[in-house]
Amino acid sequence: MRKFIASGLLLLLPIVACSSTETGSVKGTQQVKPLITGAIPDQDPEKLQRQYSKLATYLQKELNIPVQYKPVTDYTAAVTAFKVGDLDLVWFGGLTGVQARLQVPGAQAIAQRDVDEKFHSVFIANKKTGIKPLKNAKDLQQLKGRTLTFGSESSTSGRLMPQYFLQLAGVKLTDFKGQVGFSGDHDKTIKLVEAGTYQVGALNEKVWLKRVSAKEVDLNKVQPIWRTPTYYDYHWVINPQVQQRYGNDFIKKVQNAFLKLDPKIPEQKEILDLLQAQKFIPTKNENYTQIEKIGREIGKIK
Repeated sequence: MRKFIASGLLLLLPIVACSSTETGSVKGTQQVKPLITGAIPDQDPEKLQRQYSKLATYLQKELNIPVQYKPVTDYTAAVTAFKVGDLDLVWFGGLTGVQARLQVPGAQAIAQRDVDEKFHSVFIANKKTGIKPLKNAKDLQQLKGRTLTFGSESSTSGRLMPQYFLQLAGVKLTDFKGQVGFSGDHDKTIKLVEAGTYQVGALNEKVWLKRVSAKEVDLNKVQPIWRTPTYYDYHWVINPQVQQRYGNDFIKKVQNAFLKLDPKIPEQKEILDLLQAQKFIPTKNENYTQIEKIGREIGKIK
């Protein structure tokens, strides 16, 4: 009888052990809802997938929770996904960041690249136009009667601020030939001007410089003609709902993870290089007051 009981217990042991392992696995992964990150699609989707997937891997290690990158189709979709809670942490431009935060009480701007507190847009022109680099903002008057394309309608560096500086120079959108275009992203703006589809374009200076450095631009066909004054632009915005899910100190943990990125560590340097940054610095909602004011003036914020 004792032998029978003993052998029965031995048969049960693997089952118990297996059950314990499975439960632990569920607690370690499935029961922890992933932090979903996203970004405005301001560049080629394949490039964005690479850089934000690597960043998600880094954040997962630092925060000790699952982190996933979820691409979106356009700028409006990024704002909407943040509003309804489908995205927890989003890389927004200045304008979309303001739009998103106004719709989600308690949302916070937490980090930006070192370059984002003094950001620039650049105007480029097809060389066949004969337009020479402009000496000052008043020379933007020379663009009247030309064709112009912006990037996305909701882009800060590819639409909002270029339009603002045009207006300061006394140039209205109706002064351009035909309707002003909206390419959708900065890479497309470059290609459209390079091809001569539009004579002039406005875009993110960092994207322009990166594409030139990578020899992805034909400088025999297109050239920069004017650089805007500085303004605050890109930043990470986090949804307050993450505190209910991961704890009251979680937002600070995420901010610290960005500030901790170190160019001396090869894996982290790769992330910073992909994001065109030397480091990340803290930011706050109040830094985008000017962006909100201009957004309201041109009707992008109601």
